[in-house]
Amino acid sequence: MPAKASRAAFGEALVELGARDDRIVTLDADLSKSTMTARFARTYPGRGFNLGIAESNMIGVGAGLALAGKIPFVCSFACFVVGRFETIRISVAYTGANVKIVGTHAGIAIGEDGYSQMGLEDIACLRALPNVPIIQPADELETRQAVAYAVEHQGPLYLRLTRQSLEPVCPADSRFRLGRWLTLRPGNDVALIASGGTVFNALEAATRLQSEGVSAEVINAASIKPLDEDTLVRAATRTRRVVTVEDHSIFGGLGGAVAETLAEVAPTPLKRLGVTGFGESGDPKGLYAKHGLDPAGIAASVKKFLNR
Repeated sequence: MPAKASRAAFGEALVELGARDDRIVTLDADLSKSTMTARFARTYPGRGFNLGIAESNMIGVGAGLALAGKIPFVCSFACFVVGRFETIRISVAYTGANVKIVGTHAGIAIGEDGYSQMGLEDIACLRALPNVPIIQPADELETRQAVAYAVEHQGPLYLRLTRQSLEPVCPADSRFRLGRWLTLRPGNDVALIASGGTVFNALEAATRLQSEGVSAEVINAASIKPLDEDTLVRAATRTRRVVTVEDHSIFGGLGGAVAETLAEVAPTPLKRLGVTGFGESGDPKGLYAKHGLDPAGIAASVKKFLNR
């Protein structure tokens, strides 16, 4: 399976699922070509809606459609859709509306568009809402499965997707399950817990570390909320060191969720890798390198953390 952006896999999966369930509709804020719902709207012209550059209104319309029995996928860049937090809080979360919020172009890996377009605080915002699961798939296979799950899930849900292509990392027989993580590589010295666009880099870092005598377990945390507490505690207990890797602010994201859980259940030394400031414009690979999210940067941080 070739590398593919999770937003592209999302768009393809939605067209296929739409043929089997006419309750599925899409709503966009003038970005359907970027969120990859344009094909759905062309295929099912009565079920794809462009609300213009009016994200709060889009979310409200989505909530209304959900309460009327539809399954709306409300889509925009992660920073734009979650930036309308108050509308999500009241119209979607508080009412329990069956709205699927889709944030594409997450993280610094969108590159040259710069900070104003980067979703770097979206997980932190939505983690505060008690009934909104957060899913960030790591490759095409997992994305397709996550979209299918979203259709069946009753209630709000947030799907976080990438602009950049993702190398396949999940075994062909793996199955996405909310609240369950996938161990991609066993290890004994440290557990690397990554999500979305950083999972492949964590695997590459583990290969580098192995050549230097460090055995790193790699876990794909596609389900950011709820976390897989059982897998987390087992990994922390076995390796005694945990490193989280995410294309998101280190405040309130995957690393924050892991820190909260470990503090309560299994206190373990933890290093959070992510974005510590604001994003900026630049080449995606260069930005990952600058922020220590490329394989070399992850490996270097792990060695420093382990005093190796």
